[in-house]
Amino acid sequence: MRFWKRCMLFYLGGMLYTGLELLWRRRSHGSMFALGGLCFLLIGRVEKSRLHPAARAVTEAGAVTALELGCGLLVNRRFRVWDYRRLPMNFRGQICLPFSLLWIPVCMVGAAIYRRVDRLLTFRVKTLK
Repeated sequence: MRFWKRCMLFYLGGMLYTGLELLWRRRSHGSMFALGGLCFLLIGRVEKSRLHPAARAVTEAGAVTALELGCGLLVNRRFRVWDYRRLPMNFRGQICLPFSLLWIPVCMVGAAIYRRVDRLLTFRVKTLK
């Protein structure tokens, strides 16, 4: 059951991330679904730590930025999903400081969603046993 719970959380994260992209830029790429799922699972992992909530949000935003950099270097170079070269403090056009900072409040909202869905899925699994 644990595997299915993670699959559901991954799917939800992929949908949320892709949805944000569609709202923000009106386009996305299939790789963003996978990236969003990974980011959401990572946010859930950080949420279970004993860090202060503000430190968790900054850690999550840093992790999302790192995953975006990795995805950008692997996927974005070929498919041109995004390009931050015109934005300040960018690294190879793959990540930039303004969007890294924007991830902090987005991760706070994502973490709240993760906690709620995780509790709901945990409750459902326990009642099914």
